[in-house]
Amino acid sequence: QVQLVESGGGLVQAGGSLRLSCAASGRTFSSYAMGWFRQSPGKEREFVSAIRSNGGMTYYVDSVKGRFTISRDSAKNTVYLQMNSLKPEDTAVYYCALDRAISRTTPIRRDIKGYEYWGQGTQVTVSS
Repeated sequence: QVQLVESGGGLVQAGGSLRLSCAASGRTFSSYAMGWFRQSPGKEREFVSAIRSNGGMTYYVDSVKGRFTISRDSAKNTVYLQMNSLKPEDTAVYYCALDRAISRTTPIRRDIKGYEYWGQGTQVTVSS
């Protein structure tokens, strides 16, 4: 059974930083791309970032480019999202997700249907 467990969320002032972690179990983690999504109240879940299975390529939504960094540690079965220069509009529940396709070579999916398993989410609140 696949499990994804996020941690690292919290309350931070604008301009601050947080590092989210997502620990995976139940599948060969290193064979799958991983993604981070977020959802604010009243809004749809949106793509934030993704990283290919080998960690060689990373992808970001324009609004977080230059501020967020995704990485992965296959030895620890963990993917990270380092978030710097946080803004109030980054406030959301952040979810990690496991790609539906093994060893994907096609374009990274930025829609929720491209991911098969999801964590429970971790709240990030940025105060102004």
